[in-house]
Amino acid sequence: MEPSVSETVVAALYAPTGGIVCPFGLTIALAENACDNGTDFLFETEIETINKTDSGYDLISSDKIIHATYVVNAAGVYSDQIHNMVSESKLHIIPRKGDYCLLDKEAGNLVSHTIFQLPGKMGKGVLVTPTVHGNLLTGPTAINVTDKEETSTTAQELADIMEKATWGVNNIPFRQVITSFSGLRAHEEGDDFVVGEVKDADGFFDAAGMESPGLSSAPAVGVYLAEQIALKANAKKKENFIETRIGIINPQKLSLEERGELIKKDPRYGTIICRCEGISEGEIADAVTRTLGAVSVDGVKRRVRAGMGRCQSGFCIPKTMEILARETGRNMEDICKNRSGSNLLTGKRQGGE
Repeated sequence: MEPSVSETVVAALYAPTGGIVCPFGLTIALAENACDNGTDFLFETEIETINKTDSGYDLISSDKIIHATYVVNAAGVYSDQIHNMVSESKLHIIPRKGDYCLLDKEAGNLVSHTIFQLPGKMGKGVLVTPTVHGNLLTGPTAINVTDKEETSTTAQELADIMEKATWGVNNIPFRQVITSFSGLRAHEEGDDFVVGEVKDADGFFDAAGMESPGLSSAPAVGVYLAEQIALKANAKKKENFIETRIGIINPQKLSLEERGELIKKDPRYGTIICRCEGISEGEIADAVTRTLGAVSVDGVKRRVRAGMGRCQSGFCIPKTMEILARETGRNMEDICKNRSGSNLLTGKRQGGE
């Protein structure tokens, strides 16, 4: 089944029901569907204080107070801080950093399953896996850190990935690494998920400590908490609930005839902006103008993969920014990489260029 597995491997457990999903695609789809069903989103709104009231909770940010009868705390590495504002039973989240290396699609067929090694006390160890988009992914490391925003990578950490990945899989072409990155798991000191209503905070629900396999568990955890809150609130299912989210058009999955018809209807789908991934102007415009559309370069990247390829947006980023500015009515200088303050341009040169 896996000819590239190392000759030092003596046995394996086969999990045929295991799957691979794009975390960006999953969470964006859920967010868009929630928005279509009436959910309001307050981006870049940091909750600084929570006060218990007779009818629920006041969530206080720097510029507003949000009253909530019920609260779900799904704040990742910050979920202990949110929980500890309302409960005497304290949580302690330890940010656990994991580095990854992403390889070009030319390496994507090296394995056809996710190859895990034996787990250890810090997690499931370094894996080698294909992605849903055809790349090869190796990682992660597992390093406890104190800074909840520490997502840098180091040469030593990446070298550690490369060494350990070869314990399970032969001939990994690390010369084809196109990017490396890290993320933080929300490791709770009790070493388990913390899910459900907080005992001394009526109406306050935790979804904390959601490290691996938190992504796989998220749909079931969501249903579980929704059922608990509905029971407590005596709420019924929404009669006109929109069950299906309209996905983003992917012209590469269409037949030549279907793609031709799409370009006839909207010529922007015939203009390729990201050459590495073959992403058109039409796809980028759709990513920006659709429900809960992208407002940053990374927002576009995570919806339609413009900039995800071999050159890592070296060529397509100026045009992507132009489309973002045009579709959102902003100036190019206001376009950010991700959050506010990550502007990619500082202004125009002398002469107005």
